[in-house]
Amino acid sequence: MSTVEIDGSDFIGKLELLAEKYDSIGKSLEDPEVFSDLRKYTGLARERARLEDIVTRYRRYVEVKSEIESSLEVLATEQDEDMRALFEEELKALRNEEQELEHQLARDLIPKDPNDDKSVICEIRSGTGGEEAALFAGDLFRMYGRYAESKGWKVEILSSNPTDLGGFKEVIFAIEGDRAYGRLKYEGGVHRVQRIPATESSGRLHTSTATVAVLPEAEEVDVVIDPKDIRVDTFCASGHGGQGVNTTYSAVRLTHLPTGLQVSCQDERSQIQNRERAMRVLRSRLKALMEEEQTQEITEARRSQVGTGERSEKIRTYNFPQSRVTDHRIGYTTHRLQQILDGGLDEIIDVLAFNDEQARLAGVTG
Repeated sequence: MSTVEIDGSDFIGKLELLAEKYDSIGKSLEDPEVFSDLRKYTGLARERARLEDIVTRYRRYVEVKSEIESSLEVLATEQDEDMRALFEEELKALRNEEQELEHQLARDLIPKDPNDDKSVICEIRSGTGGEEAALFAGDLFRMYGRYAESKGWKVEILSSNPTDLGGFKEVIFAIEGDRAYGRLKYEGGVHRVQRIPATESSGRLHTSTATVAVLPEAEEVDVVIDPKDIRVDTFCASGHGGQGVNTTYSAVRLTHLPTGLQVSCQDERSQIQNRERAMRVLRSRLKALMEEEQTQEITEARRSQVGTGERSEKIRTYNFPQSRVTDHRIGYTTHRLQQILDGGLDEIIDVLAFNDEQARLAGVTG
């Protein structure tokens, strides 16, 4: 573990403010007016519980630094060799504990993404490359499905537009599970594939793309949608769907009038089910839009995530001839292409998460 470089005064100042906040909340919870307001009491209790481990670590850190100073003072005057050896051993253990606490406290100060614990709405669309791009979109969908299965997460297709060869022009699906967004948020962007397509008779290498958008799934309490702001259109489903797919008005298109956002779902035979699924997607898109409007940084991040599907706007390349996967954001390359496509994404996600943490850690301790 590398040493964390800490700006002492700023580091201690931030932790002291958290400790003061923790104590202040504790006093507020004893106030009869707060106790009688269930919503306020619950919110404060939840915030105090979130701070408890951090404050406990900080106060232990202060104790350790004090004990180190005391040990150094004793060593400066102690003449007995046996006692000196005892204090030196104690000092070594205290310095190790000090370093561990500094690492953990620095991570505690990294701003947490409030969406990390949420489930995910994932949208994959074929980009440049025609039918081969649609096949690649299907490969990505299966990759995320297998990754979710390895984590014990649940996958539910919300909307799809499959092709005759087994690919997807578009597929929208939900992944429900612990910290699903926290792991999959790094997957948003343009993915590029280099291979000889099954549709290519001359054996020529093709380059195709698919776009992946990863949204934290919004709950009803996150985004309140006025029914008057929604226009609902129904139509006959088309494409794959089995008997009766073109004979009933089961497909649903929702239009959010204030923003113009549209979502269509037609996979289910029931109009009610399609409407419910469309609302889940619409709610998540509206949440993302609201966040984009809050800060320009989020807006730029969202634009770079979705892109236009052009070959040059890539975050990752899957090269079949060399069995190579390269993530261009961090310059990471692995030659375990098949394992990655079979859902072994932790290898790449772990590196992306580590780099993200180090960048944010530098902001906290620099």
